[in-house]
Amino acid sequence: MSEASTPNTPEDKPASEAVKPTPAPPPVKASRSGGGSGLAAFALLIGLAGAGAGGWSLWQLHAMQSRDLQQAEDLQRTRDDSAKKVDELAQRLDSRLSALPSAAELDERRRLLANLQSDQQRLSQRLESVLDGSRQDWRLDEAEHLLRLATLRLSALQDVASAEALVLAADEILREQDDPAAFAAREQLSRSLEALRTTERPDRVGLFLQLGALREQAATLNPLAPTFEGQGDVLSDLAAEGDGSAWWSEWAKKLSEYFRIEFDADRNVRPLLSGQSLSQVRLSLSLALEQAQWAALHGQTGVYKQSLKQAEEILDAHFNLDNPDSRALRQRLGELADASIEVKVPDLSDSLDALQAYLQRKQAQRRQGAAAAEEAQ
Repeated sequence: MSEASTPNTPEDKPASEAVKPTPAPPPVKASRSGGGSGLAAFALLIGLAGAGAGGWSLWQLHAMQSRDLQQAEDLQRTRDDSAKKVDELAQRLDSRLSALPSAAELDERRRLLANLQSDQQRLSQRLESVLDGSRQDWRLDEAEHLLRLATLRLSALQDVASAEALVLAADEILREQDDPAAFAAREQLSRSLEALRTTERPDRVGLFLQLGALREQAATLNPLAPTFEGQGDVLSDLAAEGDGSAWWSEWAKKLSEYFRIEFDADRNVRPLLSGQSLSQVRLSLSLALEQAQWAALHGQTGVYKQSLKQAEEILDAHFNLDNPDSRALRQRLGELADASIEVKVPDLSDSLDALQAYLQRKQAQRRQGAAAAEEAQ
């Protein structure tokens, strides 16, 4: 019974049971545990992503609220500034309106302005009536001055073109007067105009320029050295007598090219001009032509012809006419000497007398009118 009641110990078990290993857990349970961990991790990631998205949304919402708040503050500030400006403008307008005169004052000012305008109009009409006569007198005095100037141009310069323009201007002034009393003066001016238009007008300016061109040619004129064309001079005869071997024969031949000795010469031999002598002759010729220019421009026929004659004498005395330049200049001076530079100008004294008579009548009428007006007042 003691054996039956004693429990069996491991030592008491058989050897086969003592070495029996512990059975491993089933594989199905292990796979289920790994799958649960993956799902938990995935759920955690989804939760974190959702939390991040929510935070980002909250941050964007906060930024939008801040921007809207800033815009609202700017709008409110703009409204405040606008209201302030409106108040300032209203104050200025009120101050200006308060400075304006009242209706009664405006009516009084309108009345004073109307009276001032009426007085000004009356003064303007009176001044216009006074100045009208003065303006006519000024224009008529101008016509007389133009006619006197035309007479002076004719007598001093024989300038027919300028005199015609001046007389025409004086006649235009009389035409502007539209006065029948000016008929006699205008008639005489018309006669003077026709006389001026039919007067011969030589081209003095063109003649002046032509003489100037001849002056330039005279400044470059050179004398032509004479050439010995004839035979029988003393040096040539002495050179021909020798046989050519003697030294004096050679010298005589050489000198015969530069010197000529003739005992039976039938004409004068001009001295050759050079250096200062040539400059003086050119200057004399230029001065004679310049004097002819002045005479041509002023219509002095005597001085003009005398100056050209003096220039011709200088050419004949000091320059060889065998020179083409000297011969052409001499021929041209002879042609210009026959040019007409003086004209017979008409007399404008009758026109001046007629205009002065008309002016005297106008002044007498004006004095009579002024005296009558004073008596009427």
